[in-house]
Amino acid sequence: MRVASKAHFSAAGVRMDVLRNLAFTLGKGETGALIGPSGCGKTSLMRLIAGIDRKFEGEIHRPAGAKLGMVFQEPRLLPWRSVEDNVRLAAPAAGAAELANLFAALGLAAHRTLFPGELSLGLARRVAIARAFAVEPDLLLLDEPFVSLDEALARKLQDELASLVAARRVTTLLVTHDIEEALRLANRIFLLSARPAHIVQEIYVNASTDAAGLRRQIAHSLAAVS
Repeated sequence: MRVASKAHFSAAGVRMDVLRNLAFTLGKGETGALIGPSGCGKTSLMRLIAGIDRKFEGEIHRPAGAKLGMVFQEPRLLPWRSVEDNVRLAAPAAGAAELANLFAALGLAAHRTLFPGELSLGLARRVAIARAFAVEPDLLLLDEPFVSLDEALARKLQDELASLVAARRVTTLLVTHDIEEALRLANRIFLLSARPAHIVQEIYVNASTDAAGLRRQIAHSLAAVS
């Protein structure tokens, strides 16, 4: 993908450049993480990749027929539908066994008949993840899916997500402000500049990575671009 330019306009017509000369690719099964200063345009970029916003200069290529799953900052569940119905609405062709396995993997088996108002935030986020995986996506977009959760719960959900991504070899792009989360989930970390955002550093993560050293490096780089 390549975004030459993306801008927003205020109500007064003032142009605000959001993204400029930003490009990267992700291979099948790779997980990338976008980290950058608050307000630099990470969510705007995700909306472009998802096709929600088409007003930009550049090009975004997804494999023909690729299915997209997306998890937003808020769970965005329909309050008048049960957990199972919220998931089935996104993936009406999903089989009973497939959904049962997915609910079991995310700890939702006992909550299928509950409604969003009866769920904790952690459970609601699990449902949002289940909904995204139920469509059997080729590309999974995650926009701060664990924001506002306590650390222990966030780490548990990250482990569950990582297991699903690994088992299904889903190409994944994650927006996060949490360096630890990026290191736990991503193969590649893209550090973005302040607005108009572009990639200032690409970091590869693997089993032999010095996590502590890389954590300090990313924190230092973030401070420099903020």
